[in-house]
Amino acid sequence: MSIESIQRQFNESVAAKLEAVDTLAPAVCAAIDTMFSALIDNRKVLACGNGGSAMLAQYFAAQLVNRYERDRPALAGLALTSDGAVLTAISNDVDFTQIFAKQVQAFGHAGDILLAISTSGDAANVVAAIQAAHEREMIVIALTGKDGGRMTEALSDTDVHIGVPHERATRIHEVHLLTIHCLCDGIDTMLLGEN
Repeated sequence: MSIESIQRQFNESVAAKLEAVDTLAPAVCAAIDTMFSALIDNRKVLACGNGGSAMLAQYFAAQLVNRYERDRPALAGLALTSDGAVLTAISNDVDFTQIFAKQVQAFGHAGDILLAISTSGDAANVVAAIQAAHEREMIVIALTGKDGGRMTEALSDTDVHIGVPHERATRIHEVHLLTIHCLCDGIDTMLLGEN
């Protein structure tokens, strides 16, 4: 591995973020407002995704329940990716495409939020979760990449789509992580005021 290769990775990551900021900022603001309104109304945010997106869902839920950068009361966040027994039971007994949808049916209520994460936007189990969220009268915040895939077709007018304009999953994940940091910071700022 050469230093030039490492520098290229850093530069490509920075470039992807700078290219996305103007496109994504309005949607991120809308997502913050939507989540904040739900959370102060004692609603919760359910989060799901596969692979790296699953880790981002867990990370976001942890920041809500515990804290982001400042101490504050716990907020209701639940990652639908964390319970191995539930995931394998649904996958074995029903179908892998239903692993998140069944949890949305169990835990989601009208006014709750689903944070649905997929770099391609084509994850069948995430699309099924969106459909289940709509059946429960939940609002969806969708984090996607590329052209948004099948998730964009499943979204309603009240949902918020944050679509990273990039083709590489690695760069999309990096922008998704930054977006999650923006969501956490925005929620905390609305709760606690500016730092």
